[in-house]
Amino acid sequence: MTHTDASRRMEARNLYHQAYSVAEIAKRLGVPYGTVDAWKRRDKWDETPLVVKMESAVDVRLLRLIAKEEKTETDLKEIDQLGILLERTSRIQKYERTGKEADLNPKIENRNEAKKQKAKGKQKNFLSEEQVQKLVNAFEDGLYDYQIEWGAAKKYRERNILKSRQIGATWYFAREALIDAITTGDNQIFLSASKAQAHVFKQYILDFVREVTDVELKGDPIVLWNGATLYFLGTNSKTAQSYHGHVYLDEYAWISKFLEFRKVASAMATHKKWRKTYFSTPSTINHDANAFWSGEAFNKGRAKADRATFDVSHEALKHGAVGPDGQFRQMVTIMDAVASGCDLFDIDQLKREYNDQDFRNLFMCEWVDDTASYFLFDELRKCMVDAWEVWEKDFAPFADRPLGNLPVWIGYDPSEGGDQASIVVVAPPQHSKGKYRVVEKINATGSDWAAQAEIIRRLTQRYNVQHIGIDATQIGSGVFQLVQAFFPAAVPIKYSAEVKTRLVLKAKHLISKGMLQFDLGWSDVCMAFMSIRKTSTASGGQMTFAASRSKETGHADVAWSIMHAIDRIDFLDFNETGVSVGADSQRRSIVEIC
Repeated sequence: MTHTDASRRMEARNLYHQAYSVAEIAKRLGVPYGTVDAWKRRDKWDETPLVVKMESAVDVRLLRLIAKEEKTETDLKEIDQLGILLERTSRIQKYERTGKEADLNPKIENRNEAKKQKAKGKQKNFLSEEQVQKLVNAFEDGLYDYQIEWGAAKKYRERNILKSRQIGATWYFAREALIDAITTGDNQIFLSASKAQAHVFKQYILDFVREVTDVELKGDPIVLWNGATLYFLGTNSKTAQSYHGHVYLDEYAWISKFLEFRKVASAMATHKKWRKTYFSTPSTINHDANAFWSGEAFNKGRAKADRATFDVSHEALKHGAVGPDGQFRQMVTIMDAVASGCDLFDIDQLKREYNDQDFRNLFMCEWVDDTASYFLFDELRKCMVDAWEVWEKDFAPFADRPLGNLPVWIGYDPSEGGDQASIVVVAPPQHSKGKYRVVEKINATGSDWAAQAEIIRRLTQRYNVQHIGIDATQIGSGVFQLVQAFFPAAVPIKYSAEVKTRLVLKAKHLISKGMLQFDLGWSDVCMAFMSIRKTSTASGGQMTFAASRSKETGHADVAWSIMHAIDRIDFLDFNETGVSVGADSQRRSIVEIC
C-alpha cells in the first residue's frame, strides 16, 4: 500500500466516523465505492470505540496545525486544547484497561500517593503491592456466576438484591468492599440490623486477609495504610451520621422502620461517587422493605400519571435488571445458585427439613404473609434490639463469663428428624421493669445426644445457670437423662395440648408486652415464632398450636427452646409492676391472651 493509499484510507475512516456514508466518501475522495466498503469491513470501522474515534480525529487536526509555518493565536489556542483532549482520551483508555479511578483523575492519584507516603511511616494495617495483588487474585478465583453478576453491577449507584439464605452474599460483599478499599483508597461502610451482625463482615475480612497474606488487620474501624477506613455499624442512627463511603446494608428487610433508616444510610453516600448496596432475605409483606423492593415506596406521593411500573418477578430479575428508579435489582433463589455452579446444598434434604411455606421464604425469595401467624411480625420486631449496644452495661459476649454471675435459664428443643436441635440461654430480668434477654443460641446440627448434652454442660460453666427446661417427650429424653447427671435440677417438659398452650401463652404475653429481647440480626428467631399458628387438636375439641417442628422441619426449634427456658416463669410473675395477681386475675389473663 502506498503512502497516498494509506492516507486516503485513514481520511476515509475519519469521514465515516463523522457520519458520512460510504457513497459520499467514495465521491469525495475519488475512490471506487467497493474499495471504501472493503476498508470499512476489514478495519471494522463500526466497532471502533468512541475514544479511539476522538483520538484519531484529534491526531489529524493536531498534526495539520503543527505543520503550519505561520500559526495564529487561534491556532496556538486550539493546539493547547487538543493536547488536553488527547491527554484525556489517553487516560480514558488506560482506565478501560485497569479500572482504576486514579487513571482518570490525577488528583486522586496524587492524593492516594500522599496517603501511601503518610502510611508508610506508621505501617498500620499495611499491605504491599504483591499482597494486594494476591488478594485481588484470590477474590476473583472461584466466584459463582451470580456473584460475578453482582460485581458487574458495581457500575450502578444502587444495587438491591433479594436472595436465598446461605448463598454467600455477606461473604462476597465483604471481600468486594475490601478489594475496593485496598485498590482505590475508598471508605467502606457496613451496616446491618445489629452491630453484632455487621461484625460478620469484619470477621470475613480479617479471615480473608490473614488466610492470603498472613497479615492481621486491627482496629474498629479498620484504618488501612492507604487511608481507606472500614466501618462496621448497627442501625443506631446516632453512630451512623458523620461517615461517608460506599455503603453495604445487610438483611435490610429485618430492620425496624427501614425506610427511615435508609435516609440515614443514603446520607453517607450522598456524593455521586459512592455506591449503595442493599441485600437481604425477604421478611413479611407488611414490612416497609417490601415497599422499597417492589417500587411502591418510589411511587408513593407521586401523581398517578408519574407512577412507574416495576416488574419484580423472578423471571424479570433472575439475572438482574435496572428499574424505573435507576436501581439494579436481582433475585437469586437457591435454585439459581445451584444452576450457577454452587454445590453447597442438598435441595431434597432442605425440602425435608422445611415445610413448603418456610422453604419458599428462606430459599425462594417469597415474602411472608404473617396474618395467619399467632406471633405477628409487628410484635416481634419490638423485641429485636442491637444487643451489643443495648446490653453493653452487663453483657460481654466474648468474655469467659458473658454475664458475670447474673442468673440465666437454658432451654433445649430436639429435632424430630434427629439432625437438628436448638439450645438457648435466657437472662431473666433483675427488676420489675426488666426484660427477658435471649443472650445466646446454638444450633446443634449433626450432634448426637452426648455432644448436645456436652454443649449444655459447657454453658453451665460459662453462666450462672438456675434452670434448664428440656423437651423430654420422645427423643429429647435421652439428652435430659445425660443433663440431669450433672444438673439434677433440670426440668423435663412432657408435651400435651395443655403444655403446648401454656408455653405459647407465656411467650405471647412477653412478646406482646415487649418484655422479650433478642438481637436484631437473629431473623431466624423471628421467623421461628411466626411459623407458629393456632389450630385445634385432631379431635377438634381443644385449641392447640402447630408449628414447623415435625419430621419435615426444624425451623421453629429455636422458638420452642426459648419457650422451654421461659417456662420457669409463673403466671403470677406477669404483673409488670412486680405485684402478684390473684388466681381469678390469672385466669382472666390467660383468656385475654387467647
